[in-house]
Amino acid sequence: MTGLADALTSFYRGRRVLVTGHTGFKGSWLVLWLRKMGATTVGVALPPSSPLSMFCSAELTSPGDRFCDVRNLAALRPVFEETKPEIVFHLAAQAIVGIAYRDPPATFEANVMGSAHILECLRSQPSVAAAVMITSDKCYENVEQIWGYREHDRLGGVDPYSASKAGAEIVISSFTRSFFQEEGTANVASARAGNVVGGGDWSEFRLIPDCVRGLRAKAPISLRSPKATRPWQFVLEPLAGYLLLGKRLVEEGKGFQGAWNFGPPVDNTTTVERGAQAVVEAWGEGSIECAPTGPFHESTLLQLDCTKARRYLGWRSVVDFAETMRLTAQWYKHQHTIQGQPMREYSLRQLCAFEQRLNQEVSI
Repeated sequence: MTGLADALTSFYRGRRVLVTGHTGFKGSWLVLWLRKMGATTVGVALPPSSPLSMFCSAELTSPGDRFCDVRNLAALRPVFEETKPEIVFHLAAQAIVGIAYRDPPATFEANVMGSAHILECLRSQPSVAAAVMITSDKCYENVEQIWGYREHDRLGGVDPYSASKAGAEIVISSFTRSFFQEEGTANVASARAGNVVGGGDWSEFRLIPDCVRGLRAKAPISLRSPKATRPWQFVLEPLAGYLLLGKRLVEEGKGFQGAWNFGPPVDNTTTVERGAQAVVEAWGEGSIECAPTGPFHESTLLQLDCTKARRYLGWRSVVDFAETMRLTAQWYKHQHTIQGQPMREYSLRQLCAFEQRLNQEVSI
């Protein structure tokens, strides 16, 4: 048996990996980790949205990266042809519920057609052994049940964002069953995670960035839907799952195709209000104002059943709620304290500490 972090490093060292959405929050952390392990990465994404983002703060710019839109199939094809990746992680998406209400067509174009375009590129690029297509826990038809959703549960969504992610899952399943069943074709799986938090996310309509903006300005933090519950998950947790899934797809093939949930333990599920309080406590000061309802529909209860990933991949979550919020708040407070200086070394320290934890607690 080998510690999970060591096993991932041994596998990804020297691999050619294409990451879409590499300028986004999760994509940036994934690229940092892959490069630390010795992989050669190529990023495909829109330019970063903020100079404070993880991508900019951790100095992740690389001359091989391509700034293009996954909605543009003609622009994507040459990237695959020129870089010939072995493994693809598709994270590029319109990822914000509130923005999806503002612009539904663009959300469906990015999340549904963007996924279709990546899959179409996989069909014509024989170098790709495996692709992990990242969607969301919101792809499930949420009936506010108290138990976690399993991979075979019904897909759907009331709001445009959730519906777009359900649509992406249908597209992924269709392409997989139509074009990736034969040996010699790419092994394709989808990964579902949600409510991921950590340093470097400055998006609109997200709790942690909203909290940090208030704390930096010494203004009260205004919460929408404070009593809604969320499964809080530290950013490196699902990324470990994605990386492990990619490894299994390459090494063991078609049996690992399909959908996989990557969520935190049930104990990490608590209210938005408690999440904000934990950030304030870790920051050391601040106040909260609670509004009774939000400006648009959001789920009030959502959690995943991750039995499949634990049983067949050997993955499990290792960071509890308190540590998740502490690590997240500490990253932002350090960024605020050093006044815009690079956060690369601090981010690597958090990553190294997480790898040590993985090696101690998870073996494969």
